[in-house]
Amino acid sequence: MTRIPSSRRPAGFTLVELLVAIAILAMVAVLGWRGLDGIVRARVALTADMETTRGMQLAFAQMENDCEHAAGNDIMAGRPALLWDTDRLILVRKVFVENEPSRLQVVSYRVVEGKLVRRESPGTRDLIQIEQLWQAIASDAAAENAPSVVLQVGVVGMQVQGWQNNAWRNEPTAVGGGTPDPAGNELNVKNAQDPTGVQVALTVQGLAQPMVKAFLLGGT
Repeated sequence: MTRIPSSRRPAGFTLVELLVAIAILAMVAVLGWRGLDGIVRARVALTADMETTRGMQLAFAQMENDCEHAAGNDIMAGRPALLWDTDRLILVRKVFVENEPSRLQVVSYRVVEGKLVRRESPGTRDLIQIEQLWQAIASDAAAENAPSVVLQVGVVGMQVQGWQNNAWRNEPTAVGGGTPDPAGNELNVKNAQDPTGVQVALTVQGLAQPMVKAFLLGGT
């Protein structure tokens, strides 16, 4: 009996079909990788921005606490109490410890090599000693007695203004005692009317606009 040959094609894919399928899968993989890469990059950038914002919020919270407890001229009796410059803020603050008498300490904020640095002196009740500590910190000396703490990195600039005579003052100003400026800049010394607030603007890498925060002095 003669068998008639079958006209059906053998099972499986031809080489051309496999090449077409591989090319399509490659295109889908490339498109998927680009989309995933964009999502990852956006997530990394968003995480970095959130970390920067969180760090700045913590730094501003520390500044707010220091300014809230700033010692006024009634305590300092004409001695240096506050200094703002184009790139620094120095003030004397009151320190309260439970079951202990209140003390005074000098606190400074500066931008050093792209870092926002805070320094504080030991606490004391001696006005003469606090004046000496002030002069040491104002001249960037006595690092052992006033260790520095980095509050934020990536800071490229700081501008400080003081609220005085119903206006923000941009020029460097010292309040109480006529503090000299180690850099040789002439400071405008104000003893008649104490400022009631300061405003700090920090320029951070990666942010289009400076972050600005205003603080009341002495809880006024």
